[in-house]
Amino acid sequence: MTKQKASKFMQPMEISEELAAIVGKGKMPRTEVTKKLWAYIKSHKLQDPKNKRNIIPDEKLARVLGKKTINMFEMTKAVSKHLS
Repeated sequence: MTKQKASKFMQPMEISEELAAIVGKGKMPRTEVTKKLWAYIKSHKLQDPKNKRNIIPDEKLARVLGKKTINMFEMTKAVSKHLS
């Protein structure tokens, strides 16, 4: 039986300083980054109460997302710029 190659999503990535301020330092897979981002968003109540798909970033998160309001689908694209 051959070992299955780890998926690209599970591959540890380098994280920018701005993103590390939210999810922590060190390499981590994209899936882990997303999980920690959502934990941050929920604990700081950054979801739009009228439309939970929209995120209203605080100052720290705005450094990563770059916008005033962003929907959860655009968020993944914005976060990708902080991973290498």
